[in-house]
Amino acid sequence: MGILTSQQITKYYERYRSISVTFTKEIIHATGLVTQQVYLKCLGEAWPCVIYSTSFEEAKVIINTKSGLYGKLQQANNLVNLRYSFRISDKTDPMFFFVSCRVSGSAPYQGSQDISMLTLQFTQRPPDDLIEIMGRLLDANINSSKRRDERILITPDSLRKLQITAKETVIYLQGVPRRCILRDISFSGAKVIMVGVAKFITDKDVTLRLDFEDPRQSLMINGKVVRTEDVEGRKELVAVAIHYNENQVPMHYKMRINDYLSQVRTEPKPEAAEETVPQTQETQPSKELEKNETNK
Repeated sequence: MGILTSQQITKYYERYRSISVTFTKEIIHATGLVTQQVYLKCLGEAWPCVIYSTSFEEAKVIINTKSGLYGKLQQANNLVNLRYSFRISDKTDPMFFFVSCRVSGSAPYQGSQDISMLTLQFTQRPPDDLIEIMGRLLDANINSSKRRDERILITPDSLRKLQITAKETVIYLQGVPRRCILRDISFSGAKVIMVGVAKFITDKDVTLRLDFEDPRQSLMINGKVVRTEDVEGRKELVAVAIHYNENQVPMHYKMRINDYLSQVRTEPKPEAAEETVPQTQETQPSKELEKNETNK
């Protein structure tokens, strides 16, 4: 997670303050929420809870109604502190912070008499860390539509900023792994260069694997080959354009793309940039792919 300016954090707060995000399994993974370290603190005691959703104004948590928390809340005039914990990097311990809240509502969760959902109204603006973490996610989700076709050319510099481990990766063509070289990526798709024959690749379902660092993870993105192009001077190579299945794009991928675009303020690439692949740039990929295919 990059360090945002106070101006950017304020922009996130003002733009997304009332939007509530439900902590699905994917959102927990994307934000790095450490669910085991989340709890309510009331009158000096800690009470385990599950965060169901959060905005910058309120949160909803699930608690055990027989835990004794309700008695403490009455004594505390419904004031409570909600502890959040997030793992931001593989290199550091999880971060945590408290948000001051007032319980504004309570209801049985899914009809249960033993479990309730509490609505917690924040009594002040939450810490910048929460605004940055959730703001990045919300911003990425919106920009994945607004800037869906803005391509990022894969260079040593963009690889470093995107934290992609290498431009060499694998594409699964109808389940069969094939070596390839990343050419460019976007919210909505990617272009790769591989050894193959265009007519056997066009319109095929594919899965692209992308390996990232910090946190280290491998993302599998499903899509379809929508276009192939010849690589000038390299008959054995084909440039393959992939369009992702939009409802299956991992949120973590969207956040990484959005972080990069926000950092470098990339302008949309000219159409000419995707129409040709310079021969000088393909000399090394050709040798790498030929070697990989020979060793398969």
